[in-house]
Amino acid sequence: MEIAVLACGCFWGPEIKFGKLKGIIKTEVGYCGGINKNTTYKEVCSGNTNHAEVVKLDFDPKIISFEKILDFFFEIHDPTTLNSQGPDFGTQYRSEIFYYNEEQKNIAKKILAKNNIRLKGKIVTKISEIKNYCKAEEYHQKYLEKK
Repeated sequence: MEIAVLACGCFWGPEIKFGKLKGIIKTEVGYCGGINKNTTYKEVCSGNTNHAEVVKLDFDPKIISFEKILDFFFEIHDPTTLNSQGPDFGTQYRSEIFYYNEEQKNIAKKILAKNNIRLKGKIVTKISEIKNYCKAEEYHQKYLEKK
């Protein structure tokens, strides 16, 4: 089992899309890249924590590769818009690939470069080491209550 953490706008839509991929074992919404180990939606929306809304994916690399996940990542959102996706604006809605190790970092650079050629050098997606990931507890609970 491996883990991918990706920011591509509001986490709900991407969580559903990634969850339909064969080889994705578990999805979880959360925040990553900020200055605090734990945060809340309200704090993230203030713009002061530097967290991005992310989807954390547990995946089986024998079924789906990190590379294929990143190819899908670049298909399901607009990596050319800075700090926004659709109607959502703010640094928490940025496009960012968080990596766990050097292998993921190198794959991310390769896939970003490939897509940057396709998108004529307009990609603003960041590649960063995972820092201060925390689960979006309050929203996860509301989501479970709706099911």
